[in-house]
Amino acid sequence: VCRDPRWGRCYESYSEDPNVVRSMTTIISGLQGDDPSDIKGRPYVGGSKKVAACAKHYVGDGGTFMGINEGNTIIDNDGLMTIHMPAYYNSIIRGVSTIMVSYNSWNGKKMHANHHLITDFLKNKLKFRGFVISDWEGIDRITTPQHLNYSYSIEAGVGAGIDMIMVPFAYTEFIDGLTSQVKNNIIPMSRIDDAVYRILRVKFTMGLFENPYADPSLMGELGKQEHREIAREAVRKSLVLLKNGKSAYTPLLPLPKKAGKILVAGSHADNLGNQCGGWTITWQGLTGNDNTT
Repeated sequence: VCRDPRWGRCYESYSEDPNVVRSMTTIISGLQGDDPSDIKGRPYVGGSKKVAACAKHYVGDGGTFMGINEGNTIIDNDGLMTIHMPAYYNSIIRGVSTIMVSYNSWNGKKMHANHHLITDFLKNKLKFRGFVISDWEGIDRITTPQHLNYSYSIEAGVGAGIDMIMVPFAYTEFIDGLTSQVKNNIIPMSRIDDAVYRILRVKFTMGLFENPYADPSLMGELGKQEHREIAREAVRKSLVLLKNGKSAYTPLLPLPKKAGKILVAGSHADNLGNQCGGWTITWQGLTGNDNTT
């Protein structure tokens, strides 16, 4: 729920309105399928043409002070529960398989080390039955500067209730550190059992042990023309044209259809990569006109 337009990742949020964000949790059914049983809240993936969904970023990443990325969300418990938490209620009811923890802090406490919100609230009170995953190098960022005390980060992150850790580079250090802490009873085996149980539950639900690989016959579905047309339609219908001007009687926008010349200026004016924005080619996008198709 993006509450400050200065946040550079607002494009990843559906809305500043919690109710709109809640309504968009229907995408989970589109990704995973609808559970044919009457059991609500359990992870469900309906066959090889569906995928496990992930709700993120838990929680409050769009509410940081001054919109600072990975910053501090300063808000009381009531505000957190009424603005940033509601979409997770709906996600869990819909059987979302995974939830990713956010980089931000809540009132000074790093979310990746927040046992209260991850274990006490998400797992125990809300009865989330899927698995919790860290963000990219998320536990590294528990300390400042990041990776300053990796042993502590492992203990704090896994101890908080994170089940799967996203470790893109220092994976041998993580494996050795986690193994050592379990052997020395710093992290209890019960915490490892909980993580393994949750991860295996989702994998069994997905049928990964029976069919571990993607169906190659679906390759023809990628980039289909009808899919591209739907994407174009979504872009057209989601664009917002503002109306403004020096006065209500002589508005500047929308421009008259018979306007002679229109000046388009700025660094994005002739830059397809910048115009496409994030999650185009790479997660932050690429600049230039030669990197997109």
